[in-house]
Order: sequence, then C-alpha cells, then structure tokens
Amino acid sequence: MTDRKDELAANLAKVERRIADACAAAGRARDEVTLIVVTKTYPASDVRILAELGVRHVAENRDQDAAPKAEACSDLPLTWHFVGQLQTNKVRSVVGYADFVQSVDRSRLVTALSKEAVRAGRELGCLLQVALDAGESGRGERGGVGPGGIEELAALVAGAPGLRLDGLMTVAPLTGEYAGREPAAFERLMDLSTDLRSSHPAATMVSAGMSTDLEQAVTAGATHVRVGSAVLGVRPRLG
Repeated sequence: MTDRKDELAANLAKVERRIADACAAAGRARDEVTLIVVTKTYPASDVRILAELGVRHVAENRDQDAAPKAEACSDLPLTWHFVGQLQTNKVRSVVGYADFVQSVDRSRLVTALSKEAVRAGRELGCLLQVALDAGESGRGERGGVGPGGIEELAALVAGAPGLRLDGLMTVAPLTGEYAGREPAAFERLMDLSTDLRSSHPAATMVSAGMSTDLEQAVTAGATHVRVGSAVLGVRPRLG
C-alpha cells in the first residue's frame, strides 16, 4: 500500500504542476480550476489513498462500479461526480451518492433525476453534456445534447424540483468539425457557457479537459478538469 501511495502522490504532484503551469500561462489563479480525479475501474482503496493525499473531487461513469465504491468510501470528505451516460433505470442509485451529474443530455433524464432527488430530499448539481460532434441538434456519439438544444434543456433543469443547473460539460469529440481540434472545441464550449450564463447566471461550472488535453481546457477557461490515467495510471482493459 505504501508503494501505491507513493505512486499516486507522485502522479498527483505532476498533474497539479501541469494545472498550475497552465493557469499561470493563462493568467489565471490556480484556485480557479478544480481537479476531479476519475477513479473508474480502480478500487475503493485507491479512492481512500487519494483522499489522504488531499483529493476532494472524484468521478465515476458506471453506476454498477460507482455505487459500491461510494458506499465503501462514505466516511470520506469527498464530492462525487457522475460523468457517464446515464440510463433512467440507474437514476435512483446514482442520486443516492452523486453530488453532481455531469452528463445531463435529455428531458426524460431530467424528469427522472428530479423525481429521485425530491424523493431522497437532496439537491443535485447538474451539468448539461454538450456534444460538439452533433451539429446544432441531435445527440453525440458519446451522449450529449447539440448546442442548439442547450437553452431548452437548461430551462427544464432550472425549473425542476431537486435539481440545480450548475453549468456545462463536454468531451473533446472524435468526429465532426472539432475532431483533433481540442483548443477550438473548448473555446466553443466557453462561448456556449457565456450564452448560458446570460439567462442562468449561477451556471458557472465548465467541465472540460482530461489527462491528455487539460492544458488546452484550462487555457480556454474550464473551471473543472477530469483526470484519470495521469493520476491513477493506464487503466486495465475491461473484459
């Protein structure tokens, strides 16, 4: 366990330096950017080590993995983000542990999240997942709503009991006009965030950037970066 803690501490320090350098280059304060460590496929023991090392935000993308892990770590001072495509039959479970759902992308999901948040007596932070490979409308290959659908979906979330509209999230697209153009993709997300905040001023979160492109996201103005392999190592293949 000591070896693993040393490994995670070293990796975490490298990522922190990358974020700090990116902030400095962009003229931003380091505390403007929150690191979310994506712990998917890794055990609860790693989450506990990360908490010991000062990590406060963790993310998961599969409820069947996340629910038992969150339960095993329920004594820790952690904020849990759900970042994967979410089916409505998993909503009750996810609402039980997630503080934020970053992948809100359709009205049916908003309705389900609202119902379960009210039932659980919780307020759930929601980010709209923006698909920059979907054109103005439609859904992206990895989920998400096209830019043209943001306004209507945002209004639904803002008016839904138990939900709080906190901002936007994107994943750099693999297809379409922004494929391989991460800086342009993140700049586009920031423009969409500015538009959203004109009608929803409190929706200030912008979640973008991962292990390979966090610097570009910070430069564009992201408030949260989601980093997995750069902290935890190359993920084991899922069978």
